[in-house]
Amino acid sequence: MLTSAGLLPFRVQKEVLIAHPGGPFFARKDARAWSLIKGEVHPGEDAKAAAAREFAEETGWECPIDGWIELGSVRLRSGKTVLGWAVEADFDPGLLNPGHFTMFWHGRNQTFPEIDQVRWCDADEARRLLNPAQTPFIDRLLRTLGS
Repeated sequence: MLTSAGLLPFRVQKEVLIAHPGGPFFARKDARAWSLIKGEVHPGEDAKAAAAREFAEETGWECPIDGWIELGSVRLRSGKTVLGWAVEADFDPGLLNPGHFTMFWHGRNQTFPEIDQVRWCDADEARRLLNPAQTPFIDRLLRTLGS
């Protein structure tokens, strides 16, 4: 089964930065479609290194190196395991510069952004927007921060 690793940036005011997947499958989906900024862990790759690599690839931002908080893992309905970390950081969603992927769609190869937007959310909004399997990351972060 596949494993992904991701990063959940947070701000002191207890907001988290979540991502909306790019591409045609998620174009009209909102609630329950958002995610940590994450991606596949390559065979033999350290999961934390994969989370940092994916964060940079998918946002275009330099990944914070220090102060990561381990959030454990969750299993998606697909069977994929997602390993999560949080880190205190402050990014401007207006400066998102996502990586892109190409897929065959409607009879031709088309290019789409890995993620089409990011948003700072409080815990309640994040729980509403995130893939339900990923909401435990919010609760684990809040427990760690003492909320």
